[in-house]
Amino acid sequence: MTRILHRSIGGKLPHAASAQGVYITDTTGRRYLDGSGGAAVTSVGHAHPEVLAAMRAQIDSLCYAHTSFFTTDAAEALAEKLVDLAPSGLDYVYLVSGGSEAVEAALKMARQYFVEIHQPQRRHIIARRQSYHGNTIGALATGGNAMRRQQFQPILPETHHVSPCYAYRDKATDETPEAYTARLAEELEAKILELGPEEVMAFVAEPVVGATLGAVASEADYFKRVRAICDKYGVLLILDEVMCGMGRTGTVFACEQDGVTPDIVTIAKGLGGGYQPIGAVMLSANIYASFANGSGLFQHGHTYLGHPVAAAAANKVVEIIARPETLANVNAMGMRLQSGLEAALGESPHVGDIRGRGLFRGIELVADRESKTPFDPTRKIYAKIKRQAMARGLISYPMGGTIDGINGDHILLAPPYIIAPSEVDLIIERIADAIDAAIAE
Repeated sequence: MTRILHRSIGGKLPHAASAQGVYITDTTGRRYLDGSGGAAVTSVGHAHPEVLAAMRAQIDSLCYAHTSFFTTDAAEALAEKLVDLAPSGLDYVYLVSGGSEAVEAALKMARQYFVEIHQPQRRHIIARRQSYHGNTIGALATGGNAMRRQQFQPILPETHHVSPCYAYRDKATDETPEAYTARLAEELEAKILELGPEEVMAFVAEPVVGATLGAVASEADYFKRVRAICDKYGVLLILDEVMCGMGRTGTVFACEQDGVTPDIVTIAKGLGGGYQPIGAVMLSANIYASFANGSGLFQHGHTYLGHPVAAAAANKVVEIIARPETLANVNAMGMRLQSGLEAALGESPHVGDIRGRGLFRGIELVADRESKTPFDPTRKIYAKIKRQAMARGLISYPMGGTIDGINGDHILLAPPYIIAPSEVDLIIERIADAIDAAIAE
């Protein structure tokens, strides 16, 4: 009998006992290839000796100091490293304990910015349908994951949503990528005008949509168009890189590949690599100056933010991620994963799309490939694939409700950046077998 309220009640989970590299071993001795990095968390692999050494050194000197009394060398060093690596214009860092906390802080940061610069009427948040920004109330309200939002809708604050950049389903067959992104940009601008441009606070988006859509990257110049519209109306652009950032897509920051710099960016997951709970918000000097020259504070805080052991671990994780050989492997193994999935599944009548960037890849499943008709959601194909993959010693991240919160199934693959070619091939073999077995059930 367990005393834990697990995510799903009634099932029996294996007990993780140890982990090394790209594998987790349970208490029976069975090894699982971590094909999804948990939830795209494990970036530099399990039990990396350099990270463990950095954590031990920090534990020996200082485990905790509350940030209302002290700063620490570990936190300061991490902030410096992140600013050095970030796109120019992201000049300051606010450390938190995870992704949802980062998004909550970013939203409050955006609101306080407008209060500080004497535009307190700005309050509206616009995000995209079928997005995911976290499970706390503000983050959940901002996200457009219909399935996760449904039962909590009565207590969610008001937010507004426009279409995602989801070319596989939404781009017309005779529409160029540029025409498609122009249409989406017009929709965003129309929403801003509808709400009143002087009352819109921020537009929030994932550069590559993770859990809800399954590694969907933007088309053509989408984010450049979005950046221009935000600038036109004085709206802050908040990019959520909690899942897709920190090297996951082949560059340290995912937005580098879209050629834009946001006003605020949120990071977590791969930032700590699973070694300690940590997240961060990066902000422009302009936003920082509004606080410094106004109230002199950011009215927010949590007990464990800037935790020195978490910061020391993340500092070493980020150092490893930023090494040329690490990012080179992310890109090389990402291409191997994509081409291998296409070779194994590209002709399957039940695989509609294989997509993503770097080691962040998604497979969208369909009942009929020609019409893109999804499976009956009552079949819960995604859950069957997860179970079949685990039975084969593969951790994957399948999800349902891809299209609208009810219909659609996809699988997210996001292995550690240190993965070897033979291990990529093993992921491909096992997920292909799991898909076939799940559909045959």
